[in-house]
Amino acid sequence: MHLPQMGYDRAITVFSPDGRLFQVEYAREAVKRGATAIGLKAKDGVLLIADRRVASKLLETTTIEKIYKIDEHICAATSGLVADARVLVDRARVEAQINRLTYDESISVKELARRICDYKQQYTQFGGVRPFGISLIIGGVDDGPKLFETDPSGALLEYKATAIGAGRNVVVEYLEKEYRENLSFEDAVIIAMVAMGKAIESELTPEGVEMGWIGLDKKFKQFSVDELKPYVDKANKIIREELKKQS
Repeated sequence: MHLPQMGYDRAITVFSPDGRLFQVEYAREAVKRGATAIGLKAKDGVLLIADRRVASKLLETTTIEKIYKIDEHICAATSGLVADARVLVDRARVEAQINRLTYDESISVKELARRICDYKQQYTQFGGVRPFGISLIIGGVDDGPKLFETDPSGALLEYKATAIGAGRNVVVEYLEKEYRENLSFEDAVIIAMVAMGKAIESELTPEGVEMGWIGLDKKFKQFSVDELKPYVDKANKIIREELKKQS
């Protein structure tokens, strides 16, 4: 009796003949279906913005969390499976505190991102587990603004500006045209919000945007709905003007 041949996507430890790990690629697809998140480096800090629109009026918007404080000087934006994001954020917070207790100093942004990627990579190497269906944009300030993107495979890349989630391609295309080094905080916010509007193909609302900032003082700040409103209004004005030009 011959058993049917197992597909190459049945186990994480099996490579396909062309050298692919299908479970990792499926995890990337989960990220592509997630909410859009954007990260930019400015001259005086790092900005993270995420889409947190809700599909139901019954849902409490305060329970939707896309941007997390990791340490005083590090934050992260997530896209993909929410539960996986929570596990990785908790892991990142523990790693930051272990470094502080062991060496009596805060962990560098690159070192934290590398440790999270090492942890994610372990879940692509052993049977009985699956990759994390989540990507993180990790931003922070140590000897300057730093911005990293982590992939479900455990790959790590540093960016000046990047995006993850459903609108990634649209956002990256816009950022490649509009982003410049030495942006001020306000310019970075407007560019990121306009890019977000292009990704979701509609105007923004203060309730539907989550924003975090870490300045050169190495302190994380999360913005309230009232604080976001003036920036959202400016971005919506630009979005409307660009739509008029296209029509």
